[in-house]
Amino acid sequence: MPQTLPLARLGVVGGGQLARMLAPACNALHVHMTILDPMHQSPAGQVAFDQIQGALDDPDALRKLCEQSDIVTFDLENVGADILMTLADQGMEMVPSPATIRLIQNKYEQKQHYRKTGIPTADFVDLGEDPAFADVVAFGLPCVQKTHTGGYDGRGVHIIRSADDWDRRLKTRSFLEQFVSGGTELAVMVARRDSGEVVAYDPVEMVVDPDLHLLDYLLAPARVSEDLRQQAQQLAKQTVESFGTSGLFGVELFVSEAGELLVNEVAPRAHNSGHHSIEACVTSQFENQLRACLNLPLGRTDLRGHALTANLVGEPGFVGIPVIEGLDALSQIPDAHLHLYGKDECRPGRKMGHFTLLGEDHHELVQRLESIRKVLMIRGDTPQ
Repeated sequence: MPQTLPLARLGVVGGGQLARMLAPACNALHVHMTILDPMHQSPAGQVAFDQIQGALDDPDALRKLCEQSDIVTFDLENVGADILMTLADQGMEMVPSPATIRLIQNKYEQKQHYRKTGIPTADFVDLGEDPAFADVVAFGLPCVQKTHTGGYDGRGVHIIRSADDWDRRLKTRSFLEQFVSGGTELAVMVARRDSGEVVAYDPVEMVVDPDLHLLDYLLAPARVSEDLRQQAQQLAKQTVESFGTSGLFGVELFVSEAGELLVNEVAPRAHNSGHHSIEACVTSQFENQLRACLNLPLGRTDLRGHALTANLVGEPGFVGIPVIEGLDALSQIPDAHLHLYGKDECRPGRKMGHFTLLGEDHHELVQRLESIRKVLMIRGDTPQ
């Protein structure tokens, strides 16, 4: 059936790197993308059709974005979900639903959702208003303390192994989660559209930075058996189906020492664990996010080969205007693809970009990563 162009007006709440990487998919399908972000010339605002400057929980700014858009999606989940639910009740279309965003915002309620719907997840218990170390011992050591809300990129997470760790606990509303030791961390990107069509990407293996508690690099496909690969995809699809909404979701999974798959948490948006898909998959996670928003047939998720994606974060000891070193060396490496996020300030540990390597096998990719990290770095221009 013929359709007028532009194909749609897409609003995005949040103007970070995820919305920035959505822009090429929008441009390819002649979709006008408007960003809401409090920062002038946000990373996505630099490449979007338009930007509204305002807070992500500002009722007037959110209403303005909805009124200027045919459909609204999200760059992050820390948004004004209650306001968005009111706007959705008034007929504003959003993907995924604001009710799902609000559920996922609270990690404790998210865990309760998995328990209620029969989705396997690590055991957990709420810490309550006045917790004591005896409560932690009764639950079992070691364990992980997580804040109910506000945690992201390793923030809001604290491992407790002893009374000393308890003394350094997070002083906010939180819960305890069983520590899953010795296992592999996987992630599966899943896209779902209103028609009920669901596609899952191959699981990737997540290697986490032990100090920053965020993704260091991923390997695609994950180094797991074919049976476990299929189980991970099926569990990820089941998890997304439990929310009953369309959209793109990053499903993080633990593999226990016994080989059991457990859902850790879900991001209701594009995710770090899907960045390799830009070069390594038939359809990128961002194109499938757009297709899900527009209720178009979802694209194939097949891998073209082996891939490694590594975060490029700010070096310690520097702040300020970003400075990149080693770009010439990286540019000479075949099948190395750099993405910079357009952030105007670099801080230690801040995500400033990523690069993806394509190759024949995992071992070769890890060796290339080690060589690249000897020359490629990004830092602020001012020593701390």
